[in-house]
Amino acid sequence: METIDKNKIARENILRESEEIEGLTIKGYDFDKGVNYEKIIDSFATTGAQASNLAEAIRIIKKMRKEKAFIYLGYTSNMVTSGLRDVFRYLVKHKLIDVIVTTAGGIEEDIIKCLGDFKLGSFRLKGGELRDKGINRAGNILIPNSRYCKFEDFIIPILEKHKDKVLPVSKLIHLLGKEINNEESIYYWAQKNEIPVYCPAITDGSLGDMIYFFKSKNPNFKIDISDDIVEMNNSTIGKEKTGVIILGAGVVKHHILNANMFRNGADYAIYINSAQENDGSDAGALPEEAISWGKLTKECESIKVYGDATILFPLIVAKCFID
Repeated sequence: METIDKNKIARENILRESEEIEGLTIKGYDFDKGVNYEKIIDSFATTGAQASNLAEAIRIIKKMRKEKAFIYLGYTSNMVTSGLRDVFRYLVKHKLIDVIVTTAGGIEEDIIKCLGDFKLGSFRLKGGELRDKGINRAGNILIPNSRYCKFEDFIIPILEKHKDKVLPVSKLIHLLGKEINNEESIYYWAQKNEIPVYCPAITDGSLGDMIYFFKSKNPNFKIDISDDIVEMNNSTIGKEKTGVIILGAGVVKHHILNANMFRNGADYAIYINSAQENDGSDAGALPEEAISWGKLTKECESIKVYGDATILFPLIVAKCFID
């Protein structure tokens, strides 16, 4: 029987020669050179993992701006609950994006913050104890229920003026921004700068509660979404370049991507969320899936960054939108 040289076989399998690889060398930031936050972020490009995905997102957004792409910004309500609201306000105030898509909480909580502040709490606070105190918790952010009472006092007179009309959702958001008349508001600046804001799920929040109470006394009052979907979809058609920046997922992500399908896809796409693709949801879907639908062009420059937008997006704005 032939003797097998097991050591030789093992060495050939484990220590086999490889081809050399072209590309960036993995290297992190050298703190022996002191602390330079600009260069720390630049070093993400060669750090690997999600740091390099973030660096790629920064590169793509810089390019979409250089190419003067028409930019869609989408964010979920929890982003406005957090301090990202002030980052969004900056972008809208300075006309650095062209269209906003968000959820109901992303509208109402911007207005509510003009009426009363939110407080930092903890993810581990007892729900029952907070309920007894009339305090609502969104993650580790606390919202006293009195804020919603003030919101009702604010919004009902606006609805009264339109109780016999059919009011498009984007028009309602425009009115809220105009009536709040507060420069800390995202939607104050949106209406002032004529940046359209779409909210396809307007009733899924406190706004829906207010509409429910109001309509029970004013049955002729109606909210319409049909005008908005026409405007949203038409906004993509004929644009030389479009880019999408989508923070979070769900209806916001799909609404923006679906609209870009009408022009055969966006040219640039940045996703920031923590959803996984294994369940087949649009929330976790990677850009490659959107290409199959025509939501992104075949040549689209895109990246998904897995992570928390409250950490990542301020870094993106600092690198891409501060000239």
